[in-house]
Amino acid sequence: MTYKLTLYLVLFCTTIGLAQQPDSVKLDSLLGWLDSHINIPQDSSVIALNSYKAVSLSKKTNDLNALAKSYDYLVTYHKDYSKLDSAFYYIKNIKNIYLKQKDDEKLAFAYLRLKELLMVKADYAEATKTIYLALELFEKTKNQRGIALCYAGIGDLKYYERSYAEGVDWCNKAIEKLKSLNATEDLANTYRIKASDQLFASIDHEDALVTINKSIALYKSLGETGIPMMASINWRGNIYKYMDRYDEAIADYQTNFENSKKMGLERYLIPSLGNIGHVYLMQGKYKEALPYHLEAIDLIKKTGNVRNLWENYMHVSNIYESLGDYKLALYYHHLYATAHEEFKDNTISGLESEAQAKYLSGQKNATIYFQDEKIAQQKRTQTLYIVLAGLLAFILFGLLYYYRKRKIKNQELQALNLQLDTKNKQNELLLKEIHHRVKNNLELVKSLLALQSAQLEESATKDAMIASQNRVQSMGIIHQKLYQGENLGHIEMKDYFLNLGEGILDTFNADDKVKIECAMDNLELDVDTAVPIGLIVNELLTNALKYAFPNDGKGNILISLSQSTPETLTLKVADNGVGKVVGLAPKGTGFGSQLIQLLTQQLNGKMIEDHVGGTSVVFQFKTKTAA
Repeated sequence: MTYKLTLYLVLFCTTIGLAQQPDSVKLDSLLGWLDSHINIPQDSSVIALNSYKAVSLSKKTNDLNALAKSYDYLVTYHKDYSKLDSAFYYIKNIKNIYLKQKDDEKLAFAYLRLKELLMVKADYAEATKTIYLALELFEKTKNQRGIALCYAGIGDLKYYERSYAEGVDWCNKAIEKLKSLNATEDLANTYRIKASDQLFASIDHEDALVTINKSIALYKSLGETGIPMMASINWRGNIYKYMDRYDEAIADYQTNFENSKKMGLERYLIPSLGNIGHVYLMQGKYKEALPYHLEAIDLIKKTGNVRNLWENYMHVSNIYESLGDYKLALYYHHLYATAHEEFKDNTISGLESEAQAKYLSGQKNATIYFQDEKIAQQKRTQTLYIVLAGLLAFILFGLLYYYRKRKIKNQELQALNLQLDTKNKQNELLLKEIHHRVKNNLELVKSLLALQSAQLEESATKDAMIASQNRVQSMGIIHQKLYQGENLGHIEMKDYFLNLGEGILDTFNADDKVKIECAMDNLELDVDTAVPIGLIVNELLTNALKYAFPNDGKGNILISLSQSTPETLTLKVADNGVGKVVGLAPKGTGFGSQLIQLLTQQLNGKMIEDHVGGTSVVFQFKTKTAA
């Protein structure tokens, strides 16, 4: 708690300081902070926030290098702490920047990052294509470290191809280069990859144990205690396991499990759970093994890190068969068969061989070509001396012509780009103006309803008019958020709910009696989804303020909205009021309930009510993913 308080205090002070600095200085400060905190799991939420700020400032200052770096922090954040699919989105942005800049070396490193993500996703065919693209660029730029990293990456892929001896050879090539470069961290990682190949390359596991201990020793010398060190400790546990040194294996897995828990790295619990379960299975302790594999499967599904899903299904099927539960054994065997087929599809050796053959044959063909060219050059030497002067003059003339033509073309493209940029800014301004006018018109409608309701004396009619005002207000806030924000197509829902709640509390003059809380992360929704959800929350808040706290009672109302999958939204509105009173007839006209039902149907949702300890209403909505 003290750590978090200190962190937020530092962040607040930093934000105050940054506000008084030029944008370029703010950007440098943010990137410096991210560089020193990116590997600290406790800072993950602030890492995301500052990364998005850095992206915004990079775009504002038109600094493409800083923008690529900011995207890279978001890749790390989503890979280690959030959604893997988002990491793919940002690595694609990085690639586009380097392609635009024609920076082959940085593009090659981006391919290496993409290969890491593809490995987590178990898409080994694409990972193989990607690593050879990176290798080709590194050889073109003569980047020896990059070449060594590609060698190690190929060795890593050979493990999943079950070509273990080849994997060891590739790693040895990488180690030779990395030693000469004194690249200690890269060397430690390569030793880990080599040890994984050595484990299955021969029946003698001692060599693998020696290699993995080299990796761990190098990480210790660097003071590394995070994910890279945990990966090496996990592999030492694997080696111990196949050496029948089960207690030492479980000790390594348990160490990683506790460190992952401490650092909040949920997806890194998976290998520890699966491997502890596997050790118990190898020992015939089926009941002890089962909960570890089941928990690993749940986390795999939750995080999308599906690389070892088939293996856990297989172990669970074997466990149930050993326990005599053949029905569940058959069920998990079907899951295993399906997942294993997908795994095999993703490790098609033909694609790897084709990519590798293309690379190797390209080298051979290049050698043959240059040798032939050299011979032909010698034969044509005399002829070339004669025509060289004329050819040179022709080339210079062609270059001059091309230069002038290209210059004219560039000027035309610059003028066209300027026109398009101006048009885009005009369209954006026009769209903001439309949202502003819609919001003002809705405010006018709300004011007219307020004037009308002030002249009414009948309570039921007056309540209906107030409810209509709140509904108009809920839509007006959405359009206000649209023209005030940077994203003209999406609404940040937490901030929207807070503003909506303040408006409704003010309408009922309940600021001092009822507190509205939003227990949710920041979540952006499109307008078509945000409007009906806003109207639903408006109706539920109105009902709660009217009926949940009679006789000027005090209480709390909790709102939460989460997105468990890209197609599923969960909305909950709960109060600690009097709940549903048995025998008491419902109040009001019922229009609000009908509206909630219609809006729920519109979003393909279902509603569950609970009246224990107050009133709780939970919605499950099925939404369409963006194209």
